[in-house]
Amino acid sequence: MAADKSWKTAFAIYLQPRVVNMVFLGFSAGLPFLLVFSTLSAWLRDEGIERTVIGFFSWVGVIYSIKVFWAPVIDRLPIPLLTRLLGKRRSWMLLAQVGIALGLSGMASLDSHTQLRLCALFAVGVAFCSATQDVVIDAFRIETADARYQGAMAAAYVLGYRIALLMAGAGAFYIAEYSSWNSAYSVMAATMSVGIFTTLTLREPEHRRVESARKVESRLESALGVSGRASFGQRMAAGFTDAVLSPFVEFFSRNGRTGLIILLLIAVYKMSDITMGVMANPFYLDLGFSKKDIAEISKVFGFFMTIAGAALGGALVVRYGVMRPLLLGSVMVVATNLLFAVLALSEPSKLLLAAVISADNLSGGLATSVFIAYLSGLTSTAYTATQYALFSSLMTLPAQFLGGFAGLVVDHYGYYIFFIYASAVGLPAISLVLLLIGRERRAKMLAQRP
Repeated sequence: MAADKSWKTAFAIYLQPRVVNMVFLGFSAGLPFLLVFSTLSAWLRDEGIERTVIGFFSWVGVIYSIKVFWAPVIDRLPIPLLTRLLGKRRSWMLLAQVGIALGLSGMASLDSHTQLRLCALFAVGVAFCSATQDVVIDAFRIETADARYQGAMAAAYVLGYRIALLMAGAGAFYIAEYSSWNSAYSVMAATMSVGIFTTLTLREPEHRRVESARKVESRLESALGVSGRASFGQRMAAGFTDAVLSPFVEFFSRNGRTGLIILLLIAVYKMSDITMGVMANPFYLDLGFSKKDIAEISKVFGFFMTIAGAALGGALVVRYGVMRPLLLGSVMVVATNLLFAVLALSEPSKLLLAAVISADNLSGGLATSVFIAYLSGLTSTAYTATQYALFSSLMTLPAQFLGGFAGLVVDHYGYYIFFIYASAVGLPAISLVLLLIGRERRAKMLAQRP
């Protein structure tokens, strides 16, 4: 009975207003993503734009990977008047959302044939504002609630994000089919009002000066000889030091040598999942499944199992803390990749495909929400945006680089060996989580000694 009550308490967290709000913020974050990627590519191709040109448009995505470079500005720089009215996080969030809406409206007003360059500029602007919004929402989420809530808030965010992807993907296609692409982008611009309204109704998180961070900044300024701030150059150097260098120094001063292990775990935790994902759709097609079969199974099972996995991950964090669910997520990702190896040796079956996709999305959703909760707990509230932007970039860039060799492995060794390889790539993550759990236990034992 106690266990039952514990599980009820764990899942009841999804009724908390701060958790529910993340669904709407997740929707706001997810909506612009496809509109500057695959949906935009479809629009351009449908208008007869050359594939070479469409390929150049994909470079817009680089903006999402380099958001760490302007995250310190978001952490430090107030927006005149707006910050005083809304607060540090909501002001930046609103500015980014209005920028996205205006950018999408601008794209909707263009002729893709005669104003292609302007369309590209608007797409870059939307991507920049979207990446900025991602940074601010992450910081807002972390500062709004403690680590116990982060898994559930991540799961709610994933739900909103996934709904937005359906809206910006299938929804935009339907509107374009029955009206026009310009109308579709106009509707998407109007839909950003969901995020704007949510931001205006939220409560700004409390911002306290972190004494340990202030000490780090003072030591660093003294070490670099810019502590006096007598001249304009010294003030600029001190500002750069406080905003850009201090977040990294503070992280290592707080974690010591363990910080290197943590960063290594962040770099490898998603490797198995992302490496496998690169070849998933080609694998389904090569097995003989139709595009309709893949779409239907992925859409139904993929969507709902991802949400279920994310929700379960959030509840596990509430009940057991972060580290044990983090280990479970890493093990499940490796295990489900092995299921794809079994599928590679089996006769094509829709039932088996649905089962494997369900298991893969369940484990992926669980691992993602738990990992986001783990990353959130690593940040200092003095540098939330900067540190989390660093973590999220480190989480994807190495994995995406390794994923680029996925096709090479398949071409040389076949799918069965590839999925074994993709599973093996996840073993370092399991080892590092176990190492951190062991260090955490030893630290607790030492703290309990008289």
